Amino acid sequence: MDTANDTAVRELMDRLGAAARAGAAGLASAPTAARDEALRALARRLRADTGALQAANARDLEAAQAAGLDAALLERLRLTPAVIDTVAAGCEQIAAMADPVGEIVELRRRPSGIAVGRMRVPIGVFGMIYESRPNVTIEAASLAIKSGNACILRGGSEAIASNVALWRCVQAALAEAGLPPAAVQLVETTDRAAVGRLIAMPEHVDLIIPRGGKGLIERIAAEARVPVIKHLDGNCHVYVDAEVDLELAVRVTDNAKTQKVSPCNAAESLLVHAAQAAAFLPRIGAVFAAKGVEMRGCPRSRALLQGLPGACVVEASEQDWATEYLAPVISVKVVDSLDEAIAHINRWGSHHTDAILTTHHPSAMRFLREVDSASVMVNASTRFADGFEYGLGAEIGISTDKLHARGPVGLEGLTSLKWVVLGQGELRT
Repeated sequence: MDTANDTAVRELMDRLGAAARAGAAGLASAPTAARDEALRALARRLRADTGALQAANARDLEAAQAAGLDAALLERLRLTPAVIDTVAAGCEQIAAMADPVGEIVELRRRPSGIAVGRMRVPIGVFGMIYESRPNVTIEAASLAIKSGNACILRGGSEAIASNVALWRCVQAALAEAGLPPAAVQLVETTDRAAVGRLIAMPEHVDLIIPRGGKGLIERIAAEARVPVIKHLDGNCHVYVDAEVDLELAVRVTDNAKTQKVSPCNAAESLLVHAAQAAAFLPRIGAVFAAKGVEMRGCPRSRALLQGLPGACVVEASEQDWATEYLAPVISVKVVDSLDEAIAHINRWGSHHTDAILTTHHPSAMRFLREVDSASVMVNASTRFADGFEYGLGAEIGISTDKLHARGPVGLEGLTSLKWVVLGQGELRT
């Protein structure tokens, strides 16, 4: 039987769900100008309330430090004036983007005389479950507003004061623009039972988007009773082909791994064709050694990397080929063919982002066709796998699923397509 606390959480979530569903109708029917004005108002409020937002964030930081959170998590939690200005600028950028809602695509005239096409419409209500980064509150809310969706936000308990303060800015901005504040809801309880209810109420929620660690996402994918856009791992590969510009290969591989090691689009695995291994590996190995990157290699790669000044080179285990490190560590393997590289990526990768570095066009085209990942690149850093870099504005997350969205999920990923038929009295015979 439910405890009194479980019953209270269920009632709370049902109220939030019903309010969000009602708010969704008002937001979906609102004109583009009103939704854009809400985003601009939100940007103004974020900048004006920077001091208050930092004060709320300071309470979260103090509690997190007392709880012993590590330095990386504390950094993700921190709301600096620069972070607040960045998310405010993101709101303005989304306001300036084209509105996908109501767009009719693929309109075709049929022999019967009718015109058949598909119209982009909001999904309805999505639940966003995320950890640590309070800026996600604004990113999710702003994308929801622009795409005409309501959302229910459930951030991590370590950021509760920050998230509540940010959410109040969102609600005030919606009200200022004449839109229903109920369209963006925040789960103010830190009770974990709230997540269980949020992912199991299809009468109120149409889609769940988790953003956090693998354990969180696996739990949600296993227990949800509504569709989930999920991203479990970012084991991204760089493959250096037999025909390649070595200068380009060194620059791009370095950037893919070391520009920032913690994001999901950072390279975790390096594959090098045997024809280039002797020329390439000592050069990239010296770069990695200088930057403190540990290399976990196969026997052939270790033979070429060991002995470099300052290099940390260890034997790779089978598990290393499948590991997302999110740290200054990279697995390295020498392969004998493009076929072997593609097979390795499809076997051990996470279907997130993979790149080939090559001057051979047929190899590039084969890689694009045959690597089964959400983003596949030619002669570019995996770090470009990002909604902003793809021109989507802010992103709600990156999906490694194949349905309904794949890769960085922006505004279009928060819409669905319905069939529309335009006629002039045609009858079916």
